[in-house]
Amino acid sequence: MGLGKWIGGIVGFMAGGPLGALAGYAVGSLLENAVKSPMPPDDMGQPEAAAYGQRNSFLFSMLVMASYIIRADGHIMHSEMEFVRRFLRTNFGEDAVSEGQQILLNLFEQRKQMERTDPQAFRNTIHDCGAQIAVNLTYEQRLQLLSFLAQIARSDGNVCDAEVAALREVAASMRMAPGEVDSLLNLHGDSLEEAYKVLEVEPTASDEEVRAAYRRLALMHHPDRVATLGEDVRRAAEEKFQCINNAKERVYKARGMR
Repeated sequence: MGLGKWIGGIVGFMAGGPLGALAGYAVGSLLENAVKSPMPPDDMGQPEAAAYGQRNSFLFSMLVMASYIIRADGHIMHSEMEFVRRFLRTNFGEDAVSEGQQILLNLFEQRKQMERTDPQAFRNTIHDCGAQIAVNLTYEQRLQLLSFLAQIARSDGNVCDAEVAALREVAASMRMAPGEVDSLLNLHGDSLEEAYKVLEVEPTASDEEVRAAYRRLALMHHPDRVATLGEDVRRAAEEKFQCINNAKERVYKARGMR
C-alpha cells in the first residue's frame, strides 16, 4: 500500500490549522500523483470515513513532529531516517517508503524557508501543531504518538540532551504530563532504575503508590485505546504495553510484591 493510500488526501483534523498549512506544502505535490480525490473512498460510510481521516491526521502529525525531533541536534541522522523508513515499510509497504521520506524532506525544506525570516517560526508552528493535536486526539493516542517519537530519538543508540529537550517541548505542546518522556525513553531498559522511571515513581515510593502508578499506566497505555487508528498502531501499542508490564514485574520482584 502506497503512502498516498493512507494520507488519502488532506482530510481529518489536519485539513485545517497549522497542520493543514504544512500538509498543503509537504503532501500536496504527492497527492497530485498518488490520489486524484482529496476525499476518502466512495464506499466508506460516515463512521469509517471519520476513522480514516483521524488515522491519516495521526500519521501526518507523527511525521511533522518527527521532522522536529530528527533535527533537534542540528543533524539528520541516517539511523533516525532509517527508523522512519522501516516503520513505513513494515506497516504500509515499499511504495510508502520513498513517499514518506519525501514528506520529511519537504518538511525540512519548509523549516529552512520559514527560519530565513524568523529563526523561531518553525518552532512556533510545532507548538501550534501540538495544540491542534491535543484538541483532536485523546491522551492515549497522543501517548502513542509520543512513543513513536521517543523510538526515533533512541534509534541511534544515544539520546542527546537536545533530543530530550525537544521531546519534552513536543509533549508540553500536546498538553501532556512532564514525566511521560522519561517513562517512554526508559521503556526498553532492563535495569531496576529504568523500571522505576517507566512507572514514573521514585524508588522511595510506597508499595501502594507503585501499584497505583502501574494501574494508571496500564489503563492509559492499553492497546484498545488506540485501536481506531489502525491495526499497525495497535500492534505498536501492544509492544509498549508489554514493556510496561516487564518494568512492573522487575519492580514488584525487587520489592517482594505480588
